Formats: sequence, structure tokens, C-alpha cells
Amino acid sequence: MAQRNPVISVCKGLAIILMVIGHAEAPELLTNFIYTFHMPLFFIAAGYFFSRKYLDDPWSFCRKRFDGLYVPFVKWSLIYLVLHNLWFELGVLNETYGNWTGGVTHPYTWHDAAMRVVRILFGMSGYDEFMAGAFWFFRGLLLASIGYLILHRLIEGRTPMTGVRVSLCIMVLTLGFIAFRFANGLSINVIPNGGLRESWGMFFFAAGVVFRRFEALFVRRWWLLLLSFLLILGAGKLHTCGMNNSGKMINLLTLPLTGSIGFLMTYWLSGYIAAWGGALCRLLRFIGDNTLYILLWHIPAYKLVSLMKIHYYDLDPQQIGCHMVIHFNNTDFFWVLYSIVGVGVPLVLIWGWRRLLASERAARLMPAFIRR
Repeated sequence: MAQRNPVISVCKGLAIILMVIGHAEAPELLTNFIYTFHMPLFFIAAGYFFSRKYLDDPWSFCRKRFDGLYVPFVKWSLIYLVLHNLWFELGVLNETYGNWTGGVTHPYTWHDAAMRVVRILFGMSGYDEFMAGAFWFFRGLLLASIGYLILHRLIEGRTPMTGVRVSLCIMVLTLGFIAFRFANGLSINVIPNGGLRESWGMFFFAAGVVFRRFEALFVRRWWLLLLSFLLILGAGKLHTCGMNNSGKMINLLTLPLTGSIGFLMTYWLSGYIAAWGGALCRLLRFIGDNTLYILLWHIPAYKLVSLMKIHYYDLDPQQIGCHMVIHFNNTDFFWVLYSIVGVGVPLVLIWGWRRLLASERAARLMPAFIRR
């Protein structure tokens, strides 16, 4: 079954590591390399797991998407909302230091908090941008996947097209819609940030469905892996666009290409890792199966390394409020520590939590005479 495909699990593990490295403000060429393809990886992997059975039972798919994306988004957005002013009291956030463009965050008033609750519940926005900056992905994948399902049912129900042809048609329609957006300055105002990421997400979700159909054709070869790496490296050198909230017509040519080639590069590399097996494969599969927690907690985990960097360079302690990491001297190797901690701390936390739950469950099941 596709859900047990170790290659895709390793792919997801590599993708979330790349995301954490990108957020850690790694050297420019490495960051540009990562951003050309790392977010399309997640949408292609999600499309890979789409099953045709959902076309006949769309409500079960929508329910699954809401349980897996909307519910954790709301839960953790509200948790971070409650913690926001506490971060200020503890000195983790402040109004002096912020992101690399100079923006800072502020404590919330009761009115601010109430408005954010409304935006969280009804717009999947309003989350704490400085501690939950990657949460846009929940909304992006939710809308992209449900949008794909709706379009697939409409096209298949009203045209002679079926199967993979419908997915290809959705990819073409999505590119046409994005081109129309760019040409006319269109923005979908009901979706935060105009919906551009969601549009690209639908394209790559459909690409994942197509890839699943033709997966056997993409035979793993070392020279293909090397060629794709060189192509993505060249794209990083040229600083081609990733899945951000702005774009130009040229992105219609570059992003589908870099996103697809980057996925194939990661897929082939994951195939070699899965074939070798061993500790590396098990670790990446574990990471790939727990991407949610890394997405949720990697930014707060960065603060541990920020404390170290402040001590090492004798910086102003308020620089811990920098988002996502301290911007001082990005030519050093603190990005490596940020990356290790950003991945490692969430994994240790979820592993420890599961062990605790397992031990408590075992204690409850233990006969009373043994407990005594």
C-alpha cells in the first residue's frame, strides 16, 4: 500500500529537514537551493496518497482533511495565542527585535486576541506569526486538496475525461488561473495572502496524483540524481522563485520545473536510502512520520540556540526575540545548531510524550496485585 511506502516517508523526512534548514537562515546559496523546491515536495507527497475512492465518498476525504489539518491548526494556533503575552513576560519576544525586514510583534490586547480567535476559526489566519510562522501550510494543504477533489469531480462528471487525464487538466487549469492572476493583479481576498500558495498547492497536489500513476516509469539512476541536483543547484544560483506570496509570469516556467525536478531528486535519493536501510533510513522515516510536530515546534525550539548565540557573541539578550533566528553574523555555523535543534527537540518531545502515555497505559492494565 502507498501509505507504507518507505521511500515517500523518507522523502517527507528530508523535506521537513530542508524546511528547518531554510528557516535557520543557512548560507544564501543553500537557502536558495532549498526554497526552489522544498514546499512543493509536501504537496506532491500529499497528492501521492490521494485515493480514487474519495471521488465516490468526498465527505470522508473532507472529514479526514479537517481532522488532520484544520483541527491541529486551530488547537495549536489558540495555544500559541494564549502563550503570546507570556512570551513577552518571559523575554522570549519583545518589541525591539523582529524579522530580517525589521518587523516586530507586540503584546495583544483583549480586542486583538478576540479578533485573532475569529480569524483563526473562520479564516485559518491570525496565528502568532513569530512563533507559528509556518502554520500557513495547514490552510494551504487543506484548500489545495479539497479544491482538487471538487475540480476532479466536476471535470469527470461533465466531460469524457477520467483518471489521470483529469489530474493533468487540473494542472493546466491551475497554471492558467495563476497566469490570469499575474496578468490582472488578481487576489482572492477571501483567502489570507491572496491564495497564491493555495493555487500552487493545487497544481503540485495534482502532480502528486499523476506521479503516483506513472511512478514505475521514474526508475532510480545515480546519473539522474546527479543531473537533477545540478539543475536545482543552478536554479538556486539564479535565485528562482519558491512558493511564496508574490510572483511573476516567469514563475509559471520556473516553479513547476524546479518543484518537479526537486521532488524527483529527493525521491531518487530517498530510494537509495530506503534500499540501504539501516539507522539513517529508520531515522528519516521516523522524522517523515512526525513532520507535524516539527512544523509545530521548530520555531520555539530555535530559541534554545538563540540563547547560546547570545552568550557566545555577548549580544543584547533581547535578540532572542529575533524571528526566526538571530540575524547577527549569518556567516557562522549556528545555522547548523538551529537545524539540529529545530528537528531534534520536537522529536524528543513527542517520543518522550508517547513513552509516558505508554507507561501510564501499561500501569492501568497491570493487575492490582502486581501494583501492590
